[in-house]
Amino acid sequence: MQIAIPTGSEERARAFYVGLLGLDEIPKPPDLAARGGVWLRGGEAHLHLGADPDFRAARKAHAAFVCADYDALLRRLESSGALLEHDESLFEGKAHCYVADPFGNRIELIAGG
Repeated sequence: MQIAIPTGSEERARAFYVGLLGLDEIPKPPDLAARGGVWLRGGEAHLHLGADPDFRAARKAHAAFVCADYDALLRRLESSGALLEHDESLFEGKAHCYVADPFGNRIELIAGG
């Protein structure tokens, strides 16, 4: 999956996606690295953050991640000041919520297990 981030915001993206969500950054091929952006992986999921000079946040379409330690992740996000939007309905029997990345893109987090 790919979502956009503002051009030049790779460090803020790394702080959120790697530092808070715990995804791993994977190297972009050199010919693509010059375009900016960040490639990430969490388990089998791949997320490409494309640098876009005409960036607009994805507020409805979103990436979704199943989280092994959901409660700890939510505590980490809340302590960072991130606002969580809890959804009382279950997703396939599991708790889930939404959080916005630093650029306003919607991300869904689903309890694992």
